[in-house]
Amino acid sequence: MRKLLIFGILAASVAGVIAMTSLRPESPKKERVELDPLVEVQVLEAMDAKFEIRSQGTVWPGIETILSAEVSGTITSLSPQFVAGGVFDENEVLMRIDPTNYDVAVKQAAALVKQRQIEFDGAQQLRSQGYRAEAELAAAAAALATAEADVVRARRNLERTYIRLPYAGIVRAKEADLGQFVTPGARLGVVFSTDYAEVRLPLTDTDLAFIDLPDTSAASSPEAVTGPSVVLSAVQRGRMAQWQATIVRTEGVVDEKSRMTYAVARIDDPYRRRSDGNELPVGTFVQASIEGTLAEDVVRIPRAVVRGSDKIVFVDDDNKLLIRSVDVARSDANYLYVRGGAAAGERIVLTALESPINGMSVRTQESGD
Repeated sequence: MRKLLIFGILAASVAGVIAMTSLRPESPKKERVELDPLVEVQVLEAMDAKFEIRSQGTVWPGIETILSAEVSGTITSLSPQFVAGGVFDENEVLMRIDPTNYDVAVKQAAALVKQRQIEFDGAQQLRSQGYRAEAELAAAAAALATAEADVVRARRNLERTYIRLPYAGIVRAKEADLGQFVTPGARLGVVFSTDYAEVRLPLTDTDLAFIDLPDTSAASSPEAVTGPSVVLSAVQRGRMAQWQATIVRTEGVVDEKSRMTYAVARIDDPYRRRSDGNELPVGTFVQASIEGTLAEDVVRIPRAVVRGSDKIVFVDDDNKLLIRSVDVARSDANYLYVRGGAAAGERIVLTALESPINGMSVRTQESGD
């Protein structure tokens, strides 16, 4: 009886649970909806773009001269400006070699000219009277001409005792000093002109397609060349400074190792001796922004949406993805400029998709940019 009672209680409990479950109202079923990914798109527009070509280089003097002695002697005087970094003017005397011997040579040559002139005049008079032969008159004329040439040579040697240059500049190095005896050809120092400076700017073949460079034949007259303008920039005393320059020529060859073509930019008055502004010392490493040509009817695409080197994800009229390559004409840090493979009016995906597939359906939201 006890076993039957326990079994009955369990059976009644199970029956009660089944009855309560059957009486509970059935919860409504929700229909499962498959949602396509939501992506942000941008409509492409055609534009005209003027590119800036980036390069860099080091500032070098347009004219640099190694000073050498043309005559021998002892250095008797030096200009206070003949020191490293000294600034001098055009035709300013930087150094003087002892002129004593050369001054004496001028006087001797001048005296000899007077003597030869008297001899020639006498020979000419005697020849006119028939007392001298024509050959004797010719010999006297030759002797006079030789003496006059010696005067010219002596005066030129005296002038060479002055060390000066036909331009204003700066002394880069001093290699001779007061009291030193020098011979012809001895190095005295190195100087360079401050009239203008130059920067060699390496350019790739792709860069050349967007720059209107001067012809190589124009290098013989740089003053008449109107090449593209260049903005040079460098940090000076903790601040960014800029200078205007102009490309005046190319070097006319392609570097065999780097395959670069070098354009030469010219900066007038880099030390600001005739104008105001920041000086641009020789040896400064500068960044260059070169004015490029106008590229018409190109499409600009944000660099962030590019997959690989040239693949873009498009969305067609049916909101399906289409992945294809584009023809990149130029690129910078933020954008790609495309000439083929993308057209104005097409839509590109701005949203980063993990694994986009051709034909994949998406929902679109137009970008506010």
